[in-house]
Amino acid sequence: MLKIAIIGSKGRMGKMLINCAAEIPELVVAATADQGDDLAQAVGSADVVIDFSFHETTLPVAKLCSSLGKPLVIGTTGHTPEEKKAIGDTVENIPVVWASNYSTGVNTLFWLARKAAEILGTPFDIEVVEMHHRHKKDAPSGTADTLGRILAEARKKQYEEVVRHGREGLVGERTAEEIGMHSLRGGDVVGDHTVIFAADGERVELTHKASSRETFARGALRAALWCSGKKPGIYTMQDVLNLT
Repeated sequence: MLKIAIIGSKGRMGKMLINCAAEIPELVVAATADQGDDLAQAVGSADVVIDFSFHETTLPVAKLCSSLGKPLVIGTTGHTPEEKKAIGDTVENIPVVWASNYSTGVNTLFWLARKAAEILGTPFDIEVVEMHHRHKKDAPSGTADTLGRILAEARKKQYEEVVRHGREGLVGERTAEEIGMHSLRGGDVVGDHTVIFAADGERVELTHKASSRETFARGALRAALWCSGKKPGIYTMQDVLNLT
């Protein structure tokens, strides 16, 4: 039986992970930790650590996992570029699954969005629209950011050079290269993501809507089982689902 530690256990995702893990015979929650708890004790008690905490907490968790040789599943989003680099540099000696979204459906959307961008080509303008609950702290969502990077890569462009976050005022005509990124917040929306490919005379839309955080929790737990015993390296949910 695989022992897991859940970091961020008092949050929405943490609570869902605990509930879902109880239904998986191969898993047992050996430790939980949240703000003010002993991270070292929690990490040391587990075979695999799952982090759904806060972007500032992931690096200390990663350092502990690295020093103790514990595989890590990172579900926290909102990391700065500097934090991402520091985390990546820290976990070179352990297997890590690091994904912006652990839903099987969303990862299928990632795959479909890449294929659509390759097939439709530059005649189609690309816009990404995401909506989440009013309490979400980062924007755009980690999932929308991943979609944007996948789309830019499919078009052989640098994401930071082509992404355009919203529009206001006399911004001029839309350029052919830009990827529009739009974040909506309200109510209790778990997570909606749509990629729009628009050309003269036709439009293709790919949409995923999550109605429960359970799909994210079950995916993260699946990733924890998958990464146990893997070689050191940073993997994604695409690897877990064999979509790469």
